[in-house]
Amino acid sequence: MARYTDSVCRQCRREGTKLFLKGDRCYNDAKCAVVKRHTPPGQHGQSRARKASEYGTQLREKQKTRRAYGISESQFHKYYEMASNMKGVTGEQMLCLIERRLDNVVYRLGLGSSRAQARQWITHGHILVDGQKVDIPSYLVKPGQKISIRSGSFDVPFFKEVREQGADKPIAKWLDFDAANLSGTVAAMPQRDDIDLTIEEHLIVEFYSK
Repeated sequence: MARYTDSVCRQCRREGTKLFLKGDRCYNDAKCAVVKRHTPPGQHGQSRARKASEYGTQLREKQKTRRAYGISESQFHKYYEMASNMKGVTGEQMLCLIERRLDNVVYRLGLGSSRAQARQWITHGHILVDGQKVDIPSYLVKPGQKISIRSGSFDVPFFKEVREQGADKPIAKWLDFDAANLSGTVAAMPQRDDIDLTIEEHLIVEFYSK
């Protein structure tokens, strides 16, 4: 994915909702840019507050979802194409595919305060899948696979805190987590009801199907 170097809070303000791109900081309303400023970024932010077209609404939903998961446009479109060839509702299948990304699973297990931090742990070689190092954030996990931290990383301050205090947020029900051993297991395939983000996936499907 092309590296985004500006403030990630600008992305939340552009979409008009919290995307939780800074982890724990996003839960503190006193520090949240979306709560403090209700307009899109830029000097013309207030003037943009006009009724969006059908295309504009679909585009914003696609951009919001893509940014929340930290996925490039080409990757995001690839998941749509994969989902369109699967049985079931295309939008739901697309979201469930994205949920299975290793960076999202590491985040869902509480082994990263944000998806961006989870990607960093993966690319730096801290994460194992079934005992083997996997440094590809887009790797799709399967039921029965075990995600863990390599033994040499147990002394990293963040991981030490997780071992002592446990995950700082609820664990998705399709995952099992063992805080003492810093490991988790994919218990089942994620379902649409398991996704806590507010997403209208039918708008994304409409955007790509034109």
